[in-house]
Amino acid sequence: MEDPDAVFHRLVAGLDYPMLVVTTQANGTRAGCLVGFATQCSIRPARFVVYLSEKNHTCRVARDAGHLAVHVLGPDDTALAELFGHETGDRVDKFGRCRWRPGPDGVPILEGCGGWFVGRILERVDGGDHLGFVLEPVEATMTDDAVGLGFQSVKGIEPGHEA
Repeated sequence: MEDPDAVFHRLVAGLDYPMLVVTTQANGTRAGCLVGFATQCSIRPARFVVYLSEKNHTCRVARDAGHLAVHVLGPDDTALAELFGHETGDRVDKFGRCRWRPGPDGVPILEGCGGWFVGRILERVDGGDHLGFVLEPVEATMTDDAVGLGFQSVKGIEPGHEA
């Protein structure tokens, strides 16, 4: 019988997860990263969970944050995906390379995305090598043409931190 982990990794590698950019701020430090592990986890009350890599600068900042912003990327947002997926906040000020404004709780809101929401962090959940943040939406907006950017479109981006 084939190793279940090997089969699992081959199986999920072909899925087209939505790719999102998550931003936050805490103690005067802004952070943001490209995220592929995220999903709605409740209808009523509205809840969403985002998993951030424990190796990621954004995860370290988010541990002390009260809110996260989740941005939906469209097919034309590959440069933004590259910036937040390839660069690391340990070495680069990503927000100096894109347009943004402060949102609720000072969380950076990226300009030009098809939609976004800011969520209050209700709980942090151990997910192995990722930390889950359960969010309660407190503010949201979207354009009429909001379309998600999928994993298959960005899988060639080298992560800012090793996977």
